[in-house]
Amino acid sequence: MLVSAAVICRDGKILAGQRKSDGRHPLKWEFPGGKVEPGESPREALVRELREELSIEAEIGVELTSYRYDYRGGRTVDLLFFSVEQFAGEPVSNAFEQICWVAPEALPSLDFLEGDVEFVQRLARGRF
Repeated sequence: MLVSAAVICRDGKILAGQRKSDGRHPLKWEFPGGKVEPGESPREALVRELREELSIEAEIGVELTSYRYDYRGGRTVDLLFFSVEQFAGEPVSNAFEQICWVAPEALPSLDFLEGDVEFVQRLARGRF
């Protein structure tokens, strides 16, 4: 499965979303984004997902990193992380329990999805 995620930056902070309590990986934190659907590019998927999840119109920036993560239970995810520094609208939590702006160095204090933890630690150190 291919997933595009956004590292949305504003005023030196990064937007994180907490998954809903009744879904898969309840209350884990993640970067907004989602699955790339057939016929979509990763960037197109991310624009769509950010519109659905946060009600923003985003300009997708550079690819920050990509890697494959194997979750326990046999599920493999190919993750692509993109920078988003330009967007229209104020993010609202359409798909999350809550969203918050976090200083990069504070990101590791949130309980992120297993597949995001290494990247979160690199972001916190300024090395992505």
